[in-house]
Amino acid sequence: MVGRTDRHFRFLIRQITRKTRLYTEMVVDQSVVFGDAHRLLAFHPQERPLALQLAGSNPLTLAQAARVGETLGYDEINLNLGCPSEKAQKAGFGACLLRDPHRVAELLLALREAVRLPVSVKMRLGLEGQETYLGLAKTVETFAKTGVGVYILHARSTLLSLSPRANRKIPPLRHAWVHQLKRNFPWLTLISNGGIQTLKEALLHLEHLDGVMMGRAVYEDPFRLAEVDPHVFGLPHRPSRLEVAQRMRAYLEEELLKGTPPWAVLRHLLNLFRGVPQGRSWRRLLSQGRSLEALDQALRLWTQKVEEGGEQKEPDPEGKPPPHPTF
Repeated sequence: MVGRTDRHFRFLIRQITRKTRLYTEMVVDQSVVFGDAHRLLAFHPQERPLALQLAGSNPLTLAQAARVGETLGYDEINLNLGCPSEKAQKAGFGACLLRDPHRVAELLLALREAVRLPVSVKMRLGLEGQETYLGLAKTVETFAKTGVGVYILHARSTLLSLSPRANRKIPPLRHAWVHQLKRNFPWLTLISNGGIQTLKEALLHLEHLDGVMMGRAVYEDPFRLAEVDPHVFGLPHRPSRLEVAQRMRAYLEEELLKGTPPWAVLRHLLNLFRGVPQGRSWRRLLSQGRSLEALDQALRLWTQKVEEGGEQKEPDPEGKPPPHPTF
């Protein structure tokens, strides 16, 4: 999610879940090749496993950008075929590339030849509301011939005449198509995305698929992922919100020494206490103060709450850990 899943937000999520695979914002290949790649692609080692999500339409620059990502230590290269923005269309990347699956196959081959990392695809079901399951299956089959075996499917069509926001709401969700793809292509790693709000919903998809991607739901409430490690990966420990906030305080202090503006980190902490008592006070203090001191004030407020009555824990979601360890 451009403007949201930056390195500071990813570091926050890593304090909540140790095993979930994280993805960068969509990064245009030319920005990497002709810009300050080290600044653009910098990440904290704790963020791994971490995938670099690239956008582009030129095999040469995509390959160059992927090699930079490999050199910097990313674990996966992901090609974005889902962005419907006007800017993406004018530049010829993102969802509009689905018009020409054979062109996409050329890009995927270039990526596979450029790096030793796994290459994956993030895509929509089709274009302009004219998608069919048979058309989707044929497209995936074309891509799979390149040797790329991992597909993250936002289970909607893309309407290129609409804004990215409208494209998240108007085209209907068809997760059943992704489940059917898994039955038809059992050797591929298939991950569903779109409209999944809770861990309970994710676990239901994981009965049929290899993974689930959650985006905006997690940004709105990062603690939705707090039960992933015990329920999906079998890890026993679940951190409290206060523990996560204290770790982020230490992280902010380190970032300030590097010259990072405090709000670059603090804005991602606004929803850390979403849905629990005094969550509004937490957001108000951070929003108004926008400083390390404001975070300290908010931490004192929450520490006092814990001492008085303890931080409330959400009940564990129902259901057994699914057989697939990818989330």
